[in-house]
Amino acid sequence: MLFLEYPKCTTCQKAKKWLDDHGIAYTDRDIKEQNPTYEELKAWYTQSGLPLKKFFNTSGLLYKSLGLKDKLPTMGEDAQLRLLATDGMLVKRPLLVTETAVLTGFRQAEWEEKF
Repeated sequence: MLFLEYPKCTTCQKAKKWLDDHGIAYTDRDIKEQNPTYEELKAWYTQSGLPLKKFFNTSGLLYKSLGLKDKLPTMGEDAQLRLLATDGMLVKRPLLVTETAVLTGFRQAEWEEKF
């Protein structure tokens, strides 16, 4: 299981504590230092069944400064995935990738349901 986080993010810290408290083993990865690649993002997006917008950190400063709220609807999936792969701060976090699921953000009820 892969846990992608930004260590300074309080939501990521809560999610990590939840995993630790439940004895769930994971590999930790700093999303800013090791940005997900295009190939990883494409595979996770396909596996997740989620809308691609769920992979964007829509409350992030970079998302807002790039004006992505208005740009994304006119971009194709491939272009959006390539953009996500340019900077980990664009990616919704935490991101938890298991063999059977991809979870974006931390909603405790959703995580409890998966585990």
